[in-house]
Amino acid sequence: MNRSFDNSLYNRRKLTNAVGLTLAALSMVLGLAGLLWILWTLAVNGLPALLSADFFTKSTPAPGSEGGGMANAIVGSLMIVGFATLVSTPIGILAGIYLSEFGKTSRFAQVTRFVVDIMLSAPSIVVGLFVFAIAVATVKHFSGWAGSLALSLIAIPVVVRTTENMLALVPGSLREAAFALGAPRWKVSLSVTLRAVRGGVVTGVLLAVARMIGETAPLLFTALNNQFFSTDMSRPMANLPVVIYNFAMSPYEDWQRLAWGGAALIALVVLTINIVARVLFRSKAQA
Repeated sequence: MNRSFDNSLYNRRKLTNAVGLTLAALSMVLGLAGLLWILWTLAVNGLPALLSADFFTKSTPAPGSEGGGMANAIVGSLMIVGFATLVSTPIGILAGIYLSEFGKTSRFAQVTRFVVDIMLSAPSIVVGLFVFAIAVATVKHFSGWAGSLALSLIAIPVVVRTTENMLALVPGSLREAAFALGAPRWKVSLSVTLRAVRGGVVTGVLLAVARMIGETAPLLFTALNNQFFSTDMSRPMANLPVVIYNFAMSPYEDWQRLAWGGAALIALVVLTINIVARVLFRSKAQA
């Protein structure tokens, strides 16, 4: 009687396990199929534009004209994202160090974590509207600096959360050993614990950069666009997400071709950054 009950229970659990594994495998296959379909579509439509030298050397064309490229948008995106990275990286890392090493239980740290969680889940268009109200409407013109500010507000919570989580993985014995040698707390935080998880922190920074590259809504309200080549961050500046958005909805085939090329370029850059981040994190974890 007991053996029969045990066999039926075992068979039921075995069946449940098989159903769960099958559903998980199907979900993985569907996800990979959708990803490969997107990448294939981008490759088929975008690679012809990327293989042209004009794409990287010429600025965006005027409406109805042929030729042109994305040089101004590429340079604009590099400058906007670059300055946003320079702002968000030190702020995010230092804030993560404070939350993990100095303010674990303080009320200020709890409020900071709450605000970080809100910023992580906030739609990017809300961030764009906020920066528009404080940095665009007040000065009466769009600018690349406003775009960098909006993107940095998106990246900071990602870096903060990654840094705090990585530092939480450092064993307490490592800190105690450093304290026993007479090292001050700030020195332990910067030279011992942060050094121990630098691979994970760099991974968080790279993932934040990957997220900033493809953001369109914040730049629509801040940097806007510029048809001409410009490196003046105090004026409207061309950038890949906004140019792709405008060109993809246009009736001109040449603009649509450039939009596909820009989309393929962003996808390639984001894919490369994610691969580099995962390889870097894995190598540091194995070391």
